[in-house]
Amino acid sequence: MSIRRPGTQDTAPDTASPVGIDELLERVRARYQRVEAPEAYAAARAGEALLVDIRYEALRERDGLVPGALVIERNELEWRLDPQGSHRVPEATGHDLRIVVLCNEGYASSLAVASLHELGLHRATDLIGGFQAWRAAGLPVTGGRTAGQ
Repeated sequence: MSIRRPGTQDTAPDTASPVGIDELLERVRARYQRVEAPEAYAAARAGEALLVDIRYEALRERDGLVPGALVIERNELEWRLDPQGSHRVPEATGHDLRIVVLCNEGYASSLAVASLHELGLHRATDLIGGFQAWRAAGLPVTGGRTAGQ
């Protein structure tokens, strides 16, 4: 039994049934068009997209970097890419910016894109398969202990 004061709204917790991560990813990904590594590479080379690498440092050290990608770890992403934010990077020029987020395998990046969409960055997308797909496609990688493998 809940008690509420007259004239106030009931503030009961959300009773929507919980979803698992697989269903959440499916729902999030249905809202936008993801890109393959060659498309992301071509867009970045043409200056049509900003590649953003959200992998944590240990993965970047192990596997290497995507040349030209802006490195912003996941826990800082929204603050750095919000065009209205006081902590934004210079590349965060507006809400029409095409951003391609890449993580290690293409899972965390999908959730990151959902958050960027909430900020109004409606052209944000992510790389299917993440960094591992980039490397498997033979696209440029610099450094890393496993580069070239």
